[in-house]
Amino acid sequence: MTHKAGFVNIIGNPNVGKSTLMNALVGEKLSIVTPKAQTTRHRILGIVNEEDYQIVFSDTPGILNPAYELQESMMDFVKSAFDDADVIIYMVEVGETEIKNKQFLKRIKHSKVPVILLLNKIDLSTPEEVEQRISFWRETVPNSFVYVISALEKFNVESVFYKIIELLPESPPFYPKDQLTDKPERFFVNEKIREKILTHYKKEIPYSVEVETESFQEEPNIVRIRSVIMVERDTQKGIIIGHKGTAIKRVGAEARKDLEIFFGKKVYLELFVKVNKNWRSNQNQLKRFGYKD
Repeated sequence: MTHKAGFVNIIGNPNVGKSTLMNALVGEKLSIVTPKAQTTRHRILGIVNEEDYQIVFSDTPGILNPAYELQESMMDFVKSAFDDADVIIYMVEVGETEIKNKQFLKRIKHSKVPVILLLNKIDLSTPEEVEQRISFWRETVPNSFVYVISALEKFNVESVFYKIIELLPESPPFYPKDQLTDKPERFFVNEKIREKILTHYKKEIPYSVEVETESFQEEPNIVRIRSVIMVERDTQKGIIIGHKGTAIKRVGAEARKDLEIFFGKKVYLELFVKVNKNWRSNQNQLKRFGYKD
């Protein structure tokens, strides 16, 4: 029996639904999902294993024109997704008419590996608009296989999945067959906490936050976690904590519930807030948080 394996890298503009698609394809909630743009900061792998194939899906940050060092690093993750891809998935919303970074569009159009272009959120548009967008993108990216989907409703996602299997090269698996992702448990703790911050805080606050798990102790019936929420200014620290600690308690309670589902056991979660001035523009801090080598 021949075996197929490959990296399938998902890219697109911010807030297009890449993380929702990744979770649907993998069958697990690995990437956090919120209505805010720039939810995804890292490149996250989700691995699907069957006897005759292994698909390594890669969710990347949304394509943007970077404004500070953290965003520069996020775009480096997108660039790396071109380098090792066996299949590229480029996602757009039905109403989109451009890629925010022309350099990436050029790379997609001249890709030497197969490109699947997905028109997402078709449940929010009319059949006429969908037909127009299909024609537009087929002309714009003529080397692509175009599909219409709703990642949220999982409409047509199965068809895309089967197309991916068809396009995979013959190869032995890259990872052990029981592995689901390349990230450690602490990474998912950090992401679950950050997801709640993105959900409940407004303006610049969510984008000024980084989460670091200082302690992770797994016992037979409980996981004990101590995590620190980093902010850039003292005023942000007060906002994160909230009046009499109500805001941070809500973040902790909601993150704990999600983590109990994720780990399949009780979770005891302690949250603290510290000021780490201008960490988004500090090379050493970006290395510390895994944004740079």
